[in-house]
Amino acid sequence: MAKQLDYATINEIFTRFQASEPEPKGELNHTNAYTLVVAVALSAQSTDVGVNKATEKLFQIADTPQKMLALGEEGVIEHIKTIGLYRNKAKNVIKLSQILVDQYGGEVPSSRAALVSLPGVGRKTANVVLNMWWHHPSQAVDTHIFRIGNRTGICPGKDVDAVERAIEDHIPVAFQHHAHHWLILHGRYVCKARKPICGNCLIRDLCPFEDKNL
Repeated sequence: MAKQLDYATINEIFTRFQASEPEPKGELNHTNAYTLVVAVALSAQSTDVGVNKATEKLFQIADTPQKMLALGEEGVIEHIKTIGLYRNKAKNVIKLSQILVDQYGGEVPSSRAALVSLPGVGRKTANVVLNMWWHHPSQAVDTHIFRIGNRTGICPGKDVDAVERAIEDHIPVAFQHHAHHWLILHGRYVCKARKPICGNCLIRDLCPFEDKNL
């Protein structure tokens, strides 16, 4: 685990991220808050590419909780059986859809507490929805962010909660909204787990990680 970087270095890192990608976007396809919740819930232990393929036709016919309930669990399974844990995920999609209809009038709530109470929706999923749909500066820490936070010293921590707090405590407020997207994309395409592409890294001179590929 690298030591926590100082404020000036972190500010420079995110200044570069912003200059390179001013408006980073999540890569899960969705059309509204409901399809975003479902897509993120389905993405657990699955790739965004795989989820997008599975939901392409699903969301064309079921983009509201009511339509998803009409489709039924077996109908959901038929669309998502190419992704991991699809049976359990289908059950959760139906359960959360029923709760949204029964308790929230078919609308997705905008509070973290309400979101995490939904089946299959944990803190990370809730933070993604809060950030992407309601533009809250919430930080969804996945494996990419956890790795980068500790590898670079941007936001080190022993667990995902500690990394989330480090982001909130150490990354300048001006960058908070897009922070987790910049970090995820950097981890997905440059600062990879096994073979980071340090030669193409725009923060290489600010990072304490030793390039193991040299």
